[in-house]
Amino acid sequence: MFGVIRVIRVIRVIRVIRVIRVPCFPCFMLNRRDALAGLAAAAVVATGRRAHAASWRRQERPYLDAAFRAERWLTRQVVSTPTGVTWAADPNNPKSIQNNLYSGSPGVVLFYLELHRATGDAAALMMAEQGAAYLAEAATGPGAVKAFAGESAGLYTGLAGIAFVLERTGRAANKGEFLEASRSALDLIKHLARPTQSGVEWSESNDIISGTAGIGLTLLWAGRTLDDGEAIGLAVRAGRTLIDNGIPAKGGLTWPISPKVPRRYPNFSHGAAGASYFLASLYEATNDRRFLDAAIKGATYLRSVATETNSGGRMIFHSEPGNETLFYLSWCHGPAGTARLYHKLGEVTRDRDWSRYVDRLTAATRDMKVPERSPGFWNNISQCCGNCGVMEYLLSLYTLTGDTRHLDYARHIAADTLERATTDGDGLKWVQAEHRVQPENLVAQTGLMQGAAGVGLAMLHLDGALSQRKPFVVLPDSPW
Repeated sequence: MFGVIRVIRVIRVIRVIRVIRVPCFPCFMLNRRDALAGLAAAAVVATGRRAHAASWRRQERPYLDAAFRAERWLTRQVVSTPTGVTWAADPNNPKSIQNNLYSGSPGVVLFYLELHRATGDAAALMMAEQGAAYLAEAATGPGAVKAFAGESAGLYTGLAGIAFVLERTGRAANKGEFLEASRSALDLIKHLARPTQSGVEWSESNDIISGTAGIGLTLLWAGRTLDDGEAIGLAVRAGRTLIDNGIPAKGGLTWPISPKVPRRYPNFSHGAAGASYFLASLYEATNDRRFLDAAIKGATYLRSVATETNSGGRMIFHSEPGNETLFYLSWCHGPAGTARLYHKLGEVTRDRDWSRYVDRLTAATRDMKVPERSPGFWNNISQCCGNCGVMEYLLSLYTLTGDTRHLDYARHIAADTLERATTDGDGLKWVQAEHRVQPENLVAQTGLMQGAAGVGLAMLHLDGALSQRKPFVVLPDSPW
């Protein structure tokens, strides 16, 4: 049995509530919130209010306060299991429990890890460990091979994302059990790779979300972080397959999600920007010119189809055929995601022309007046499609350049995000429409890319930018 699970069960039996003062920042102290009450087999975690030290004035740290309030709401949504804790993506739908980074519990664990790093809150780390214990059992248990085959091996759809979360938990908690579980999950990813004519793949999907590009980036991350040379070698083989799957277009290359999906989405999450970003990252890791040439072809295609905005900005349409005049603006299909490719090309080639294109993509975001609503920027505050994806992008630019205009813009978007929060007891949640074409489907979710964990993570990163604190959670698909 996974070692930490035994510890968790002891905690559940003890049922002791303590309040512990822990150092948080040089300028003030925060009391740890009430430790988790014992968990009965089917009980929800019981929590008490976190008392803030009198020396801290909440108005001075509004983003940290927002993260705390998101945490209170998330903690009330905990689902206890025999192996740890998890969260339903939609708390009103118990069947929405998922083990993926996009909507499921892995993203919530990352939020608690970042909260612990920002504040020293021992209860936040405890919660992250319990969530990671649940994931470790899922990823290393006897049913894992069947559960995570195909697209379920993906970065945002399953096993690759879990491997990342387990490693981060192991580092934060200084516990080898989680690091071992992360390596086991990576070993399973290697096992699930299937050969192609030129390399490997896990499914027919090419993209960042569920396919070769996202898994490949996770393997490159494992090579750097865990000194896993075998992972880098497998990423190289995945890159060869991805090159073969590219389709010539507009003097460059583009990629479909898979041969089964006729519509093409050119931006980061599902298309040429994400595939090319992985290939540029492979060139950085291997110095193999084939990967750089293919990445440049992807960037060339994207520039050829870009639309110019009022101030000379650039943005790429949502999808084709039929949506060439629809422009999303956040991580998934907008400038905030696509800029990652051009930043990476600027880094690996030292050609400032690529880096300057990041400025043009940023200009388009300003020209479209985010966070004002538009056909491609609807009632959504998420990391994927809405406010928080743009906020994280701007914070990355601020950290990279020191240009306070990016920080000011991020704070403007944060203010809008907080205005759109819903108070739930002493917590905060965000009721939003995940899907543009289903504006009536309003849900307050828990997860990273469409829920409170993602909002809380963005708020912690904004507080960190103001406090000169580096983020702990930097996903494998981020160049920043």
